[in-house]
Amino acid sequence: MTDRPIPARSEVPEELTWNLRDIYPAGDDGWREAYESLKTAPEEIAAFQGTLRRSAEDLLRWFRAMDDYSLRLSKLYGYANCKGDEDTGNSVYQDMRSKAMATVVSVQSAAAFSTPEIMAIDEDTLNLFYAVQPELETYRRSIYQIRRRKEHILSPAEEKLLAAAGEMSDAPDRIGSTFRDADLTFPDVLDGAGNVRQLTDGTFVPLLMSDDRVLRKNAFEAYYSRMGEFKNTVAATLDAQFKSLRFFADARGYDSTLAASLDGTEVPVPVYLNLIEAVHANMDKMYRYVALRRKMLGVDELHMYDVYTPIVPDADEAITYEQAKATVLEALAVLGEDYTALLQEGFDNRWIDVYENVGKRGGAYSSGSSQPHPYVLLNHKDNLDSQFTLAHEMGHALHSYHSTKYQPVNTADYVIFVAEVASTCNEVLLMRHLLKKTTDRKQRAYLINHFLDQFKGTVYRQTMFAEFELEMGRMSERGAALTADALSEKYLALNKLYFGPDMVSDPGIALEWTRIPHFFYNYYVFQYATGFSAAVAIANRILREGADAVADYKRFLSGGSSADPISLLKIAGVDMSTPAPVNSALELFGELVDELEQLL
Repeated sequence: MTDRPIPARSEVPEELTWNLRDIYPAGDDGWREAYESLKTAPEEIAAFQGTLRRSAEDLLRWFRAMDDYSLRLSKLYGYANCKGDEDTGNSVYQDMRSKAMATVVSVQSAAAFSTPEIMAIDEDTLNLFYAVQPELETYRRSIYQIRRRKEHILSPAEEKLLAAAGEMSDAPDRIGSTFRDADLTFPDVLDGAGNVRQLTDGTFVPLLMSDDRVLRKNAFEAYYSRMGEFKNTVAATLDAQFKSLRFFADARGYDSTLAASLDGTEVPVPVYLNLIEAVHANMDKMYRYVALRRKMLGVDELHMYDVYTPIVPDADEAITYEQAKATVLEALAVLGEDYTALLQEGFDNRWIDVYENVGKRGGAYSSGSSQPHPYVLLNHKDNLDSQFTLAHEMGHALHSYHSTKYQPVNTADYVIFVAEVASTCNEVLLMRHLLKKTTDRKQRAYLINHFLDQFKGTVYRQTMFAEFELEMGRMSERGAALTADALSEKYLALNKLYFGPDMVSDPGIALEWTRIPHFFYNYYVFQYATGFSAAVAIANRILREGADAVADYKRFLSGGSSADPISLLKIAGVDMSTPAPVNSALELFGELVDELEQLL
């Protein structure tokens, strides 16, 4: 798909698009009807105010009502968000997404009274409620989650004000997304033969994977030259993002924006800091890989536009979407027939929006919402990387499916700390499957190189992003403005630290922060690295122990947020409260570098 003209949305075959009529059979009309029906929600919710402490039955009615609103809002926003991402330049769907978000905020604002009311129930009364109304046990976890953060909960009026500010705080991410996906365009670039190649956010990395170094260099320089024209705008948007995070952290009495973010998912702050420390202690393995890459590419200097192209280009081959699906099904057969049957259902019943079209949101994601099932957005290219992306995003989707099926509404959503485990476990199982199938030295070297690139991109690179995000938070907390020059200086220094002496950190790479949407996700990226480390451990256990490990893993997938994430991962046999999984993953990285050196 890389070299084909990018089609308009209307030109994409229907079977390669997701079927959003599974959410609303009447399509946009169904959405509008649901939107109108939710306009009275704030008034209906307000009628509960002052009743939550009155009786166990009143408290139970409250939680059941909020379950209903949660399901309706999930469908409302899920549909509008997917439609908006199909074509980010379509003003109709951007308006629907804005209205959906406003509806979510209005419900959250109306419900803000509930937290202090539930906080005010004394322990003896709450225990009596559980005794006289056993069905409240379904909500014990939710009640604990509210009450455990007592010192950070404000008065009803203040909580309502913070909830109302939610829509405004979403603005930096929405502005950044609209800029990247709808307004930003890039010039065409030339390859080594003088042919014109189309450069977009979606084609940028595939062009960097080319074995044509002239094309890679031209794409790299054109991309970052263009981003440099808007660096001050992107910096100002990030500055607004961190000011927003600081506002909410200060309002709730947290020491830092990091502490505020992690507390929401019950992840101890040392887990974040220890990840950075552990990766710093294992930089030698990354430097060895960079040196090997320079050697195998046969270049005097290794540049940042050389980091994606395979070391063994002759082993690269086109992998169609149909082939990718078949291989993913084979690789994940170790997880059982029930798991692969769900994969097949998603493939056959249009859970997935497959190819890039003009205006479509870049990257890939699973919607997280499982109403009535998950949805996956791809920008599929016919290559190995896209095959791994398919396995990755369907891991997310089936995690959501299991949690929704086996958990009540209030604990069906899993927290972001565990969000990348299932997706990455699928990738690890896919890689092990591919390696097991081949004895050809060149093909094996190519696959190991790809796996090392996944390792580098997920553990080393995401930790670098996490360290950069941590520094942005600290700068903001010191009262320093996040200017383009300050961010570029810090980013370039980190790039040099993480890639080492054998890499030329080209000036353009100092602007890479301008293209990373995850910096608007509130300390999200570190979980790619911790999730990858956990996933390696889980996949190894599945392949080593078989059925028992698979059963434990599915218990984890079905756990939602029924326990804190550290406890949930222990069910699958991984203890992320220690540095052992990260160190073990990086040891494997070093072993794979050794094997690749021998194969080449």
